[in-house]
Amino acid sequence: MSIINRTTDWLETHWVNPAYAGWLLGGIAVSFFGAATNTMAGWLYVISGIIFALLGLAALLPPRSLRHLRIQRRPISPVTVNDQLTIELEIENPTSKPKNLLQVQDVLQSELGKPVQTPVESIPPHSTHHWVYFHPTHKRGVYRWHEVQLRTGNPLGLFWCRRSQTALAVAIVYPTVLPLVNCPLVDKMGQQDSPQIYSHRRSHAATEDLTRSLRPYRVGDSTRLIHWRTSARYGELLVRELEVFTGSQDIIICLDSSFHWHWDDFEAAVIAAASLYFYACSHGLTARLWTSKTGLLHGNQVVLEALAATQAEEDADAGEPPMLPLIWLTQNPVSLNSLPPGSRSVLWSSTSAKSNLTATAPHNYAGIVIDSEQPLQRQLQQPLQK
Repeated sequence: MSIINRTTDWLETHWVNPAYAGWLLGGIAVSFFGAATNTMAGWLYVISGIIFALLGLAALLPPRSLRHLRIQRRPISPVTVNDQLTIELEIENPTSKPKNLLQVQDVLQSELGKPVQTPVESIPPHSTHHWVYFHPTHKRGVYRWHEVQLRTGNPLGLFWCRRSQTALAVAIVYPTVLPLVNCPLVDKMGQQDSPQIYSHRRSHAATEDLTRSLRPYRVGDSTRLIHWRTSARYGELLVRELEVFTGSQDIIICLDSSFHWHWDDFEAAVIAAASLYFYACSHGLTARLWTSKTGLLHGNQVVLEALAATQAEEDADAGEPPMLPLIWLTQNPVSLNSLPPGSRSVLWSSTSAKSNLTATAPHNYAGIVIDSEQPLQRQLQQPLQK
């Protein structure tokens, strides 16, 4: 920014900055005053004095027009990448006089876009002007900004005045969640490692060999649970209590966010983590997310907010991932050697991915290697590689 721009910006934010018309009228006033000094003509003094008085009035009124205005911002609802943020501002005029010819500018975080501005013709006394606008999003993240600028040249347009007010804003842009039809990474998780994977099916196909105990019949019990042979022996109705199965192990999705990723690959990994999490949840599984900074998380909104905020090479505040079977998303093939038994992994590798995978992975490894040039959704649905 040049010296002139810095000077005009300082004048506009701390006092007033002359507009082009103000500079022109000021030059005319100086000319008339100079002519009056040379000719000693009283009418020239009068004209120059009137112009200077007009300029003084035009410089004093714009700051007064911006006084007492209050700005409030409504909470911003989270959106997904490529959706639009709905941003609402309320400019309140608590005074007994109208506020006319204003310009309101919302100074967004630079990563989100350029400042957005709108003209306001008038705000009546003791009333509020509602400004709602929609801003596109192109990148996930948690965006924060706080500055709203009010600008006016009212009433004569000879001087500009700008003042800033604080209106805190937090906008959360979630990563994309791919609609997976199937996902072997999740579907086959733990099948080779724990007999619990069959418990859910057994609970739905329960027969007499799954009976845990017998108890007296109570009103409302299903007649199909009555154990007729034992009931006949004891002379009272007894019903079977079936074994309760808890289902398969939790699905833990781990994002290796402390590693130095390529930017595009890390964004794809975040999308993959979100997609795997919601695929698991939609199939009735208990899914959890782990990142190097947050540790284990559970809950749709909590997970989405964590994935919106995560960055590559972030601090490993959470320590090491849990020593349980997990789905490991990484760009570091060396890290596959330390995975817990029964884990799966999704590997992004730019050079000789499959050969690196074979050289570094443990014997019981199963997972997929992501090709950055191929559609991510299709690759997440492909069979596991061993």
